Amino acid sequence: MKPLGPIPPGFGAIGGVLAVDGAPVTELVERAGDTPLFVYSSEIIRAKIARLRQAMPDRLSLHYAIKANSYIPIIKLFINLVDGFDIASGGELEIIRAAGVDTSRVSFAGPGKRDRELEAAIAAGVTLNLESEHEADRALAIADRLGVTPRLAIRVNPDFDLKGSGMKMGGGAKPFGLDAERVPDLARRIVASGAQWRGFHIFAGSQALDAEAIADTQAQTLALAARLAEKAGVALPHCNLGGGMGIPYFPGDEPVDIERVGALLAEQFERLPPVLADTAFCIELGRYLVGESGVYLARIVDRKVSHGEVFLITDGGLHHQLAASGNFGTVVRRNYPAAIATRFDAPAEEEASIVGCLCTPLDRLSDKGGFPRADVGDLVAIFCAGAYGASASPATFLGQGPALEMLV
Repeated sequence: MKPLGPIPPGFGAIGGVLAVDGAPVTELVERAGDTPLFVYSSEIIRAKIARLRQAMPDRLSLHYAIKANSYIPIIKLFINLVDGFDIASGGELEIIRAAGVDTSRVSFAGPGKRDRELEAAIAAGVTLNLESEHEADRALAIADRLGVTPRLAIRVNPDFDLKGSGMKMGGGAKPFGLDAERVPDLARRIVASGAQWRGFHIFAGSQALDAEAIADTQAQTLALAARLAEKAGVALPHCNLGGGMGIPYFPGDEPVDIERVGALLAEQFERLPPVLADTAFCIELGRYLVGESGVYLARIVDRKVSHGEVFLITDGGLHHQLAASGNFGTVVRRNYPAAIATRFDAPAEEEASIVGCLCTPLDRLSDKGGFPRADVGDLVAIFCAGAYGASASPATFLGQGPALEMLV
Protein backbone atom coordinates (compact mmCIF):
# COMPACT_ATOMS: atom_id res chain seq x y z
CA MET A 1 0.00 0.00 0.00
CA LYS A 2 1.13 3.53 -0.71
CA PRO A 3 0.91 5.94 2.23
CA LEU A 4 -1.69 8.70 2.35
CA GLY A 5 -1.06 12.30 3.32
CA PRO A 6 -1.98 13.48 6.83
CA ILE A 7 -5.63 14.38 7.42
CA PRO A 8 -5.73 17.99 8.70
CA PRO A 9 -6.80 18.67 12.29
CA GLY A 10 -10.35 19.82 12.92
CA PHE A 11 -12.31 16.95 11.34
CA GLY A 12 -14.20 14.37 13.37
CA ALA A 13 -16.68 11.54 13.06
CA ILE A 14 -20.32 11.12 14.02
CA GLY A 15 -21.66 7.58 13.92
CA GLY A 16 -18.63 6.49 11.92
CA VAL A 17 -19.20 9.18 9.27
CA LEU A 18 -16.81 12.06 8.59
CA ALA A 19 -18.16 15.27 10.14
CA VAL A 20 -17.41 18.90 9.27
CA ASP A 21 -18.17 21.48 11.94
CA GLY A 22 -20.35 18.97 13.75
CA ALA A 23 -22.39 17.86 10.73
CA PRO A 24 -22.02 14.41 9.12
CA VAL A 25 -21.06 14.71 5.47
CA THR A 26 -24.02 12.51 4.51
CA GLU A 27 -26.27 15.23 5.88
CA LEU A 28 -24.30 17.94 4.05
CA VAL A 29 -24.54 16.05 0.75
CA GLU A 30 -28.28 15.69 1.27
CA ARG A 31 -28.51 19.41 1.97
CA ALA A 32 -26.50 20.23 -1.16
CA GLY A 33 -28.55 17.83 -3.25
CA ASP A 34 -25.76 16.02 -5.09
CA THR A 35 -22.12 15.10 -5.38
CA PRO A 36 -19.35 15.95 -6.11
CA LEU A 37 -19.29 18.56 -3.38
CA PHE A 38 -16.63 20.78 -1.85
CA VAL A 39 -17.33 21.47 1.83
CA TYR A 40 -15.39 24.22 3.62
CA SER A 41 -15.19 24.54 7.40
CA SER A 42 -15.61 28.06 8.77
CA GLU A 43 -14.44 26.80 12.18
CA ILE A 44 -11.11 25.61 10.76
CA ILE A 45 -10.62 28.90 8.88
CA ARG A 46 -11.36 30.99 11.98
CA ALA A 47 -9.05 28.88 14.14
CA LYS A 48 -6.24 29.13 11.57
CA ILE A 49 -6.46 32.91 11.41
CA ALA A 50 -6.72 33.28 15.19
CA ARG A 51 -3.55 31.23 15.69
CA LEU A 52 -1.77 33.17 12.96
CA ARG A 53 -2.73 36.51 14.50
CA GLN A 54 -1.47 35.32 17.87
CA ALA A 55 1.85 34.20 16.40
CA MET A 56 2.66 37.20 14.19
CA PRO A 57 3.84 40.65 15.30
CA ASP A 58 1.03 43.17 15.83
CA ARG A 59 2.58 45.41 13.21
CA LEU A 60 1.97 42.83 10.48
CA SER A 61 -1.28 42.97 8.52
CA LEU A 62 -2.87 39.93 6.93
CA HIS A 63 -4.12 39.75 3.35
CA TYR A 64 -6.07 36.95 1.69
CA ALA A 65 -5.09 36.02 -1.89
CA ILE A 66 -8.40 34.98 -3.41
CA LYS A 67 -6.76 32.94 -6.18
CA ALA A 68 -6.60 30.11 -3.63
CA ASN A 69 -10.38 29.99 -3.29
CA SER A 70 -12.70 32.61 -4.76
CA TYR A 71 -15.97 31.11 -3.48
CA ILE A 72 -17.99 34.19 -2.56
CA PRO A 73 -19.23 32.95 0.86
CA ILE A 74 -15.58 32.39 1.86
CA ILE A 75 -14.63 35.90 0.73
CA LYS A 76 -17.54 37.29 2.74
CA LEU A 77 -16.32 35.34 5.77
CA PHE A 78 -12.89 36.91 5.37
CA ILE A 79 -14.15 40.51 5.25
CA ASN A 80 -13.99 40.77 9.05
CA LEU A 81 -11.10 38.33 9.52
CA VAL A 82 -8.33 39.86 7.37
CA ASP A 83 -7.01 43.34 6.66
CA GLY A 84 -6.88 43.21 2.88
CA PHE A 85 -7.37 41.13 -0.24
CA ASP A 86 -5.14 40.37 -3.20
CA ILE A 87 -6.44 39.64 -6.69
CA ALA A 88 -4.82 38.59 -9.96
CA SER A 89 -7.34 39.46 -12.68
CA GLY A 90 -10.24 41.65 -13.66
CA GLY A 91 -12.49 38.65 -13.13
CA GLU A 92 -11.35 38.40 -9.52
CA LEU A 93 -12.07 42.12 -9.11
CA GLU A 94 -15.67 41.41 -10.16
CA ILE A 95 -15.83 38.57 -7.63
CA ILE A 96 -14.50 40.82 -4.86
CA ARG A 97 -17.13 43.43 -5.69
CA ALA A 98 -19.89 40.82 -5.74
CA ALA A 99 -18.81 39.74 -2.25
CA GLY A 100 -19.15 43.31 -0.98
CA VAL A 101 -15.46 43.97 -0.27
CA ASP A 102 -14.36 47.61 -0.02
CA THR A 103 -12.07 47.85 -3.06
CA SER A 104 -9.73 50.27 -1.28
CA ARG A 105 -8.62 47.17 0.68
CA VAL A 106 -7.62 45.35 -2.51
CA SER A 107 -4.32 45.04 -4.39
CA PHE A 108 -3.89 43.62 -7.89
CA ALA A 109 -0.78 41.70 -9.01
CA GLY A 110 -0.06 39.65 -12.09
CA PRO A 111 1.71 40.03 -15.42
CA GLY A 112 -0.26 40.76 -18.55
CA LYS A 113 -2.94 43.05 -17.11
CA ARG A 114 -5.10 44.26 -19.98
CA ASP A 115 -6.01 47.93 -20.34
CA ARG A 116 -9.62 47.26 -19.37
CA GLU A 117 -8.44 45.53 -16.20
CA LEU A 118 -6.14 48.42 -15.34
CA GLU A 119 -8.97 50.88 -15.95
CA ALA A 120 -11.44 48.98 -13.78
CA ALA A 121 -8.91 48.67 -10.97
CA ILE A 122 -7.86 52.33 -11.10
CA ALA A 123 -11.48 53.51 -11.15
CA ALA A 124 -12.24 51.27 -8.13
CA GLY A 125 -9.30 52.57 -6.06
CA VAL A 126 -7.46 49.26 -6.12
CA THR A 127 -3.69 49.31 -5.53
CA LEU A 128 -1.90 48.14 -8.68
CA ASN A 129 1.28 46.13 -8.18
CA LEU A 130 3.04 47.11 -11.39
CA GLU A 131 4.94 44.35 -13.16
CA SER A 132 6.92 46.46 -15.68
CA GLU A 133 7.73 49.99 -16.80
CA HIS A 134 5.35 49.53 -19.74
CA GLU A 135 2.52 48.59 -17.40
CA ALA A 136 3.31 51.72 -15.38
CA ASP A 137 3.10 53.88 -18.53
CA ARG A 138 -0.27 52.38 -19.42
CA ALA A 139 -1.62 52.78 -15.90
CA LEU A 140 -0.58 56.43 -15.71
CA ALA A 141 -2.08 57.20 -19.12
CA ILE A 142 -5.37 55.51 -18.17
CA ALA A 143 -5.51 57.35 -14.85
CA ASP A 144 -4.86 60.67 -16.62
CA ARG A 145 -7.70 59.98 -19.05
CA LEU A 146 -10.04 59.09 -16.18
CA GLY A 147 -8.98 62.08 -14.10
CA VAL A 148 -8.20 59.74 -11.19
CA THR A 149 -5.16 59.56 -8.93
CA PRO A 150 -4.02 55.92 -9.21
CA ARG A 151 -2.67 53.89 -6.29
CA LEU A 152 0.56 52.35 -7.56
CA ALA A 153 3.10 49.93 -6.09
CA ILE A 154 5.93 48.01 -7.74
CA ARG A 155 6.16 44.27 -7.76
CA VAL A 156 9.83 43.45 -7.30
CA ASN A 157 11.50 40.40 -8.82
CA PRO A 158 13.93 39.60 -5.98
CA ASP A 159 17.43 38.21 -6.53
CA PHE A 160 16.64 35.33 -4.14
CA ASP A 161 13.99 32.65 -3.85
CA LEU A 162 12.30 30.87 -0.97
CA LYS A 163 14.36 27.77 -0.23
CA GLY A 164 12.32 24.60 -0.19
CA SER A 165 9.28 26.27 -1.73
CA GLY A 166 7.00 24.32 -4.02
CA MET A 167 6.79 27.24 -6.43
CA LYS A 168 9.65 29.72 -6.79
CA MET A 169 8.65 33.28 -7.67
CA GLY A 170 12.07 34.94 -7.56
CA GLY A 171 15.79 34.27 -7.87
CA GLY A 172 16.38 34.82 -11.57
CA ALA A 173 14.65 35.58 -14.85
CA LYS A 174 10.90 35.66 -14.18
CA PRO A 175 7.80 37.04 -15.89
CA PHE A 176 6.74 38.43 -12.51
CA GLY A 177 7.72 41.88 -11.32
CA LEU A 178 10.56 44.24 -12.10
CA ASP A 179 14.17 43.20 -11.69
CA ALA A 180 15.44 44.77 -8.49
CA GLU A 181 18.07 47.04 -10.07
CA ARG A 182 15.38 48.77 -12.17
CA VAL A 183 13.01 49.45 -9.29
CA PRO A 184 14.47 52.74 -7.93
CA ASP A 185 14.08 54.61 -11.23
CA LEU A 186 10.45 53.55 -11.60
CA ALA A 187 9.69 54.38 -7.96
CA ARG A 188 11.00 57.93 -8.45
CA ARG A 189 8.95 58.30 -11.63
CA ILE A 190 5.76 57.14 -9.92
CA VAL A 191 6.24 59.62 -7.08
CA ALA A 192 7.00 62.45 -9.54
CA SER A 193 3.84 61.65 -11.54
CA GLY A 194 1.62 62.59 -8.62
CA ALA A 195 0.24 59.08 -8.25
CA GLN A 196 -0.40 57.72 -4.77
CA TRP A 197 2.80 55.81 -4.06
CA ARG A 198 2.00 52.50 -2.32
CA GLY A 199 5.43 50.85 -2.04
CA PHE A 200 6.65 47.34 -2.88
CA HIS A 201 5.26 43.87 -3.37
CA ILE A 202 8.01 41.24 -2.97
CA PHE A 203 7.02 37.59 -3.38
CA ALA A 204 9.82 35.00 -3.42
CA GLY A 205 7.96 31.68 -3.32
CA SER A 206 5.10 29.61 -1.95
CA GLN A 207 4.20 26.27 -0.33
CA ALA A 208 7.17 26.12 2.04
CA LEU A 209 6.99 24.22 5.34
CA ASP A 210 10.38 25.13 6.81
CA ALA A 211 10.01 27.94 9.36
CA GLU A 212 13.70 28.85 9.21
CA ALA A 213 13.61 29.15 5.41
CA ILE A 214 10.50 31.33 5.54
CA ALA A 215 12.05 33.56 8.19
CA ASP A 216 15.30 33.84 6.24
CA THR A 217 13.37 34.90 3.14
CA GLN A 218 11.45 37.50 5.14
CA ALA A 219 14.75 38.89 6.45
CA GLN A 220 16.13 39.09 2.90
CA THR A 221 12.90 40.75 1.76
CA LEU A 222 13.15 43.44 4.44
CA ALA A 223 16.79 44.08 3.56
CA LEU A 224 15.94 44.35 -0.14
CA ALA A 225 13.04 46.71 0.54
CA ALA A 226 15.30 48.96 2.61
CA ARG A 227 18.04 48.96 0.00
CA LEU A 228 15.68 49.81 -2.85
CA ALA A 229 13.90 52.55 -0.90
CA GLU A 230 17.23 54.14 -0.02
CA LYS A 231 18.42 54.01 -3.63
CA ALA A 232 15.14 55.50 -4.83
CA GLY A 233 15.29 58.24 -2.21
CA VAL A 234 11.57 57.88 -1.47
CA ALA A 235 9.70 56.88 1.65
CA LEU A 236 8.20 53.40 1.63
CA PRO A 237 4.60 53.60 2.86
CA HIS A 238 3.81 49.91 2.47
CA CYS A 239 5.56 46.61 1.78
CA ASN A 240 3.88 43.32 0.96
CA LEU A 241 6.29 40.61 2.16
CA GLY A 242 4.57 37.92 0.09
CA GLY A 243 3.37 34.63 1.48
CA GLY A 244 5.24 31.36 1.38
CA MET A 245 3.66 29.34 4.17
CA GLY A 246 2.38 26.00 2.95
CA ILE A 247 0.30 23.15 4.33
CA PRO A 248 1.08 19.43 4.70
CA TYR A 249 -0.22 17.45 1.73
CA PHE A 250 1.92 14.34 1.56
CA PRO A 251 3.22 11.55 3.82
CA GLY A 252 6.03 12.90 5.97
CA ASP A 253 5.03 16.57 5.64
CA GLU A 254 5.03 18.54 8.89
CA PRO A 255 3.10 21.80 9.42
CA VAL A 256 4.88 25.15 9.49
CA ASP A 257 5.95 26.28 12.96
CA ILE A 258 4.24 29.65 12.67
CA GLU A 259 5.16 30.61 16.22
CA ARG A 260 8.82 30.35 15.20
CA VAL A 261 8.18 32.35 12.02
CA GLY A 262 6.40 35.05 14.02
CA ALA A 263 9.10 35.24 16.67
CA LEU A 264 11.87 35.62 14.10
CA LEU A 265 9.90 38.26 12.18
CA ALA A 266 9.33 40.20 15.40
CA GLU A 267 13.10 40.23 15.93
CA GLN A 268 13.54 41.59 12.40
CA PHE A 269 10.98 44.32 13.05
CA GLU A 270 12.89 45.39 16.15
CA ARG A 271 16.01 45.97 14.00
CA LEU A 272 14.47 47.80 11.06
CA PRO A 273 16.61 50.52 9.45
CA PRO A 274 15.36 54.13 9.59
CA VAL A 275 14.08 54.03 6.01
CA LEU A 276 11.52 51.38 7.07
CA ALA A 277 10.62 52.92 10.41
CA ASP A 278 7.18 54.09 9.26
CA THR A 279 6.48 51.35 6.71
CA ALA A 280 3.31 49.27 7.06
CA PHE A 281 3.88 45.57 6.39
CA CYS A 282 1.61 42.74 5.36
CA ILE A 283 1.83 39.11 4.35
CA GLU A 284 -0.30 37.68 1.57
CA LEU A 285 -1.60 34.17 2.17
CA GLY A 286 -4.08 31.99 0.33
CA ARG A 287 -3.46 28.26 0.61
CA TYR A 288 -2.33 28.53 4.24
CA LEU A 289 -5.61 30.17 5.29
CA VAL A 290 -8.09 27.95 3.44
CA GLY A 291 -6.36 24.82 2.15
CA GLU A 292 -6.92 22.59 5.17
CA SER A 293 -10.50 23.76 5.66
CA GLY A 294 -11.85 22.01 2.59
CA VAL A 295 -12.84 18.45 1.80
CA TYR A 296 -13.91 17.17 -1.61
CA LEU A 297 -16.67 14.58 -1.49
CA ALA A 298 -17.48 12.21 -4.35
CA ARG A 299 -19.74 9.16 -4.47
CA ILE A 300 -18.58 5.71 -5.54
CA VAL A 301 -20.59 4.70 -8.59
CA ASP A 302 -18.71 1.48 -9.38
CA ARG A 303 -16.30 -0.92 -7.75
CA LYS A 304 -14.21 -3.06 -10.03
CA VAL A 305 -11.21 -5.34 -9.93
CA SER A 306 -8.71 -5.33 -12.78
CA HIS A 307 -5.73 -7.68 -12.75
CA GLY A 308 -6.16 -8.03 -9.01
CA GLU A 309 -6.28 -4.27 -8.31
CA VAL A 310 -9.35 -2.63 -6.73
CA PHE A 311 -10.66 0.56 -8.31
CA LEU A 312 -13.26 2.71 -6.58
CA ILE A 313 -14.78 4.71 -9.43
CA THR A 314 -16.41 7.97 -8.36
CA ASP A 315 -18.57 10.66 -9.88
CA GLY A 316 -15.74 13.14 -9.26
CA GLY A 317 -12.22 13.45 -10.55
CA LEU A 318 -9.34 15.62 -11.66
CA HIS A 319 -11.70 18.12 -13.30
CA HIS A 320 -12.40 19.31 -9.75
CA GLN A 321 -9.25 18.21 -7.92
CA LEU A 322 -6.45 18.55 -10.46
CA ALA A 323 -3.75 18.92 -7.80
CA ALA A 324 -4.78 15.77 -5.93
CA SER A 325 -4.44 13.82 -9.19
CA GLY A 326 -0.80 14.92 -9.42
CA ASN A 327 -1.33 17.00 -12.54
CA PHE A 328 -0.81 20.51 -11.14
CA GLY A 329 2.95 20.98 -11.18
CA THR A 330 3.87 17.86 -9.18
CA VAL A 331 6.96 16.07 -10.49
CA VAL A 332 6.41 12.83 -8.56
CA ARG A 333 2.81 11.88 -7.80
CA ARG A 334 2.08 11.31 -4.12
CA ASN A 335 -1.20 10.72 -2.33
CA TYR A 336 -3.15 13.55 -0.76
CA PRO A 337 -4.93 12.69 2.50
CA ALA A 338 -8.00 10.65 1.60
CA ALA A 339 -10.61 8.52 3.36
CA ILE A 340 -13.85 6.65 2.90
CA ALA A 341 -16.07 9.33 4.43
CA THR A 342 -18.93 6.99 5.24
CA ARG A 343 -16.57 4.55 7.02
CA PHE A 344 -14.32 7.21 8.49
CA ASP A 345 -13.33 5.46 11.70
CA ALA A 346 -13.09 1.94 10.24
CA PRO A 347 -9.64 0.35 9.90
CA ALA A 348 -7.93 -0.14 6.56
CA GLU A 349 -8.48 -3.64 5.19
CA GLU A 350 -7.68 -3.43 1.50
CA GLU A 351 -5.53 -1.66 -1.05
CA ALA A 352 -7.59 0.40 -3.48
CA SER A 353 -7.24 3.28 -5.93
CA ILE A 354 -9.82 6.07 -5.97
CA VAL A 355 -10.39 7.22 -9.53
CA GLY A 356 -12.71 9.63 -11.27
CA CYS A 357 -15.24 9.40 -14.04
CA LEU A 358 -13.08 10.79 -16.86
CA CYS A 359 -11.79 8.64 -19.69
CA THR A 360 -8.11 9.30 -19.02
CA PRO A 361 -5.59 7.33 -16.93
CA LEU A 362 -4.57 10.63 -15.34
CA ASP A 363 -7.86 10.75 -13.43
CA ARG A 364 -6.63 9.13 -10.24
CA LEU A 365 -7.35 10.80 -6.89
CA SER A 366 -5.62 8.24 -4.68
CA ASP A 367 -3.21 5.55 -5.80
CA LYS A 368 -3.17 2.15 -4.07
CA GLY A 369 -3.96 3.52 -0.64
CA GLY A 370 -5.10 1.55 2.38
CA PHE A 371 -8.85 1.90 3.00
CA PRO A 372 -11.72 0.06 4.67
CA ARG A 373 -13.71 -1.91 2.13
CA ALA A 374 -15.98 0.49 0.24
CA ASP A 375 -18.86 -0.17 -2.10
CA VAL A 376 -21.16 1.61 -4.51
CA GLY A 377 -22.92 4.44 -2.70
CA ASP A 378 -20.15 5.18 -0.22
CA LEU A 379 -18.65 8.66 -0.16
CA VAL A 380 -14.93 9.26 -0.54
CA ALA A 381 -13.20 12.33 0.90
CA ILE A 382 -10.13 14.07 -0.48
CA PHE A 383 -8.73 16.51 2.07
CA CYS A 384 -6.68 19.71 1.69
CA ALA A 385 -9.29 20.70 -0.88
CA GLY A 386 -9.88 24.25 0.31
CA ALA A 387 -7.26 25.81 -1.96
CA TYR A 388 -6.58 25.35 -5.67
CA GLY A 389 -9.32 22.77 -6.01
CA ALA A 390 -12.44 24.31 -7.51
CA SER A 391 -10.50 27.48 -8.40
CA ALA A 392 -7.69 25.72 -10.31
CA SER A 393 -9.18 22.66 -12.00
CA PRO A 394 -10.59 22.15 -15.52
CA ALA A 395 -14.25 21.84 -14.48
CA THR A 396 -15.57 21.84 -18.05
CA PHE A 397 -13.33 19.01 -19.24
CA LEU A 398 -15.45 16.42 -21.07
CA GLY A 399 -18.50 18.54 -20.31
CA GLN A 400 -18.58 17.47 -16.68
CA GLY A 401 -19.18 20.91 -15.18
CA PRO A 402 -18.25 22.32 -11.77
CA ALA A 403 -18.76 20.66 -8.41
CA LEU A 404 -21.15 22.04 -5.84
CA GLU A 405 -19.65 24.12 -3.01
CA MET A 406 -20.74 24.75 0.56
CA LEU A 407 -19.39 26.73 3.51
CA VAL A 408 -20.49 25.41 6.91
